[in-house]
Amino acid sequence: MDWISHMLTVLFVVNILLALTVVFLERRNVAATWSWLMVLLFIPILGFLLYVMLGQNLSRRKLYKWNKRMQERMQTVIGEQRQQLMDGTFPYIDPMVMEYRYLIYLNVATNDSFLSQDNDVHIFTDGVEKFNDLISRIEAAEHHIHMQYYIVKNDTLGQRIMEVLTRKAKQGVTVRFLYDDIGSRTLKDSFFKDFLLAGGHKAAFFPSRIPFLNYRVNYRNHRKLVIIDGQIGYIGGFNIGNEYLGLNPKFGYWRDTHLRLTGSVVRALQSRFILDWNLASTSTESLEVDVTYFPAILENAVQGRVPMQIVASGPNETWPHFVYTFLKLIHLAKSRILLQTPYFIPEESMLNALRIAALSGIDVRIMIPEKADHLFVHWASLYYVGELLRAGVKCYLYDYGFLHAKTIIVDGKVASVGTANFDIRSLRLNFETNALMFHEETAAKLENTFWKDMDGCMELTLEEYEKRSLRIRFLESISKLISPIL
Repeated sequence: MDWISHMLTVLFVVNILLALTVVFLERRNVAATWSWLMVLLFIPILGFLLYVMLGQNLSRRKLYKWNKRMQERMQTVIGEQRQQLMDGTFPYIDPMVMEYRYLIYLNVATNDSFLSQDNDVHIFTDGVEKFNDLISRIEAAEHHIHMQYYIVKNDTLGQRIMEVLTRKAKQGVTVRFLYDDIGSRTLKDSFFKDFLLAGGHKAAFFPSRIPFLNYRVNYRNHRKLVIIDGQIGYIGGFNIGNEYLGLNPKFGYWRDTHLRLTGSVVRALQSRFILDWNLASTSTESLEVDVTYFPAILENAVQGRVPMQIVASGPNETWPHFVYTFLKLIHLAKSRILLQTPYFIPEESMLNALRIAALSGIDVRIMIPEKADHLFVHWASLYYVGELLRAGVKCYLYDYGFLHAKTIIVDGKVASVGTANFDIRSLRLNFETNALMFHEETAAKLENTFWKDMDGCMELTLEEYEKRSLRIRFLESISKLISPIL
């Protein structure tokens, strides 16, 4: 039995070293630090395994890089726009956008988020409509199709998508398919067999090097992007699976928000895909930056007038871009903030920002699903909602089906739609991308969708919240403690 004692001693020492690492070396927020210390000290053996699986810190690693020519070109373009924003010479096509010049500058300066103004936006809130439109655009592709999803399932919808991609590959269109290894863990090689034989290309993001063991399981590429011929882009919350068409009886109707984009903003989506693809693919499959992937806008294309930025974030970044973007949006609000998210686990700074907004007379409304797909996350969400109800924030529980939309609209003027949830996982751990739109007409459409969704909601009042059982109170408290690492 001596070997067991020695093993336990070694694990205890390793746990202490990991705890010291978390405190002194890792750049984590205080809540996450305490959560990991609790896990390491109170459940030492399991805590060690969880830390190895979930606790790696990517913040110091340079994961993404452009070649020298592309880097110089980007620095020139971004530098010029940054200077124009700073000295007040930027040519806004809509004077209203000037109200958000400091938010725009923040994302240009820290995230290389170029502001383009020639864009058109189409909003999808229904999975059937979105995928029918996507497939029709894929069918018309002539040069390339770049597709990236977090969850891809081998079901009716997944097979339908793969069949059309395979057909396009046979026609000579370059097709690249990128998926997250954890989110799409049920996929098998057979799913891609015909696609690869047809000349298609696929890659998994952060794949497991050891069967059934992925040391980067905590860092997921949660993006959902499609770029077709460099002219059309898609971004939003829908993944590929039958449930996103409302075909899963557990969830019922699936309510999400997705965008189809045209204009110069598509170049930003293309850039993000290329970076992710080159990180995930082998050297022989890496994608060289070529003018054919960044074509001029077609003369017969719809000429839009929606000013937009594409904001991307991940655990490797110096700054938590979505934390700063959402905080700035909240602080800029003058009349109302409408927020839809399936998971509501904000950082303390964001919780306080929403409290201050509500206590200042801003109409703050938060919509989350009544149904839970992750119980601990759901209970934690209810805890944080309860904190805001006391400040006058209004909360609505969507019970017509499952709400998966990630949308924020401020004052009916600016809106954010994309893949980032309003939780610590999206804010700090996942690789995410959102479209930030400075356009009253687009914001009005999203607002109208919010008001319509309220018809399928129950309002959670402070009086009702206070009536919850002791069991729910206990579960909320436990979930709140571990919420920074959920």
